Amino acid sequence: MRPAPYQLTMPERRLTGVVFASPHSGRDYPAGFLRASVLDERTIRSSEDAFVDTLLDGVPVLGAPLLAATAPRAWLDLNRAADELDPALVEGVRLSAHNPRVASGLGVIPRVVAGGRAIYRGKISRDEAEARIDGFWRPYHDVLRQLMETARAGHGEAVLIDVHSMPHEAMDSIGSTGLRRPDVVLGDRFGTSASGQVMERVEAAFARAGLRTMRNTPFAGAYIAQTYGQPARGFHAIQVEIDRSLYMNEREIRPNGNFMSFRRTLQAVLAEIALIGRGEMPLAAE
Repeated sequence: MRPAPYQLTMPERRLTGVVFASPHSGRDYPAGFLRASVLDERTIRSSEDAFVDTLLDGVPVLGAPLLAATAPRAWLDLNRAADELDPALVEGVRLSAHNPRVASGLGVIPRVVAGGRAIYRGKISRDEAEARIDGFWRPYHDVLRQLMETARAGHGEAVLIDVHSMPHEAMDSIGSTGLRRPDVVLGDRFGTSASGQVMERVEAAFARAGLRTMRNTPFAGAYIAQTYGQPARGFHAIQVEIDRSLYMNEREIRPNGNFMSFRRTLQAVLAEIALIGRGEMPLAAE
């Protein structure tokens, strides 16, 4: 039986214009995909934002919807455009204008996982790629778009909090500069996908919980932030990257002893963020 293309958990009543999403925590790995891959089952999960959906699972109580992927990122990347197909992986795709994400193997159908490790022995068919996009990418984005439009219609503004995780080593270069290593990187595409007021409120919520933040370096946001963040139209999108070492054993891909404590800390942050979309500040004033 084919899995659902996403998991949507709605609140009993929508109390906020904030929408929470986790596009990279999907872990329904098709058996045929695992057989076709040259990677073992743990390595193939290295690009997965493991347990992020679990960290977020309390947001419906706050009056906000939670949209989580079921498809794993190594199989289909929901944070890419549907036409970001890699000619080095997908048969029948022509090389077009240079796209650094596609060139590095991280198109909508990834060719590699974290560390540039190849997933496949050869190419996959164009029909297979299109089936993944039609069956999972389009339904996910259809419902995300609907959630954002309903949020704006009901609350005047829509705020997407798109939550991801980052390897602890991703910030090693920051530590070497003498700056304090951040726990969380907030991306608004350098001020273009969310108003300054929204970003400041989100940043302040993390700071009050004792979590250090950095903006847009090295993660400014990709397709989702770019597509759904249109502040002039009342749509704001912020990508949130959380250091995995705060809550999980990265090597073994399992929760660590701090998981429940961090989940409680994050829940307090999310509760504060949910207040942004309850009409308590004029988000469109800028």
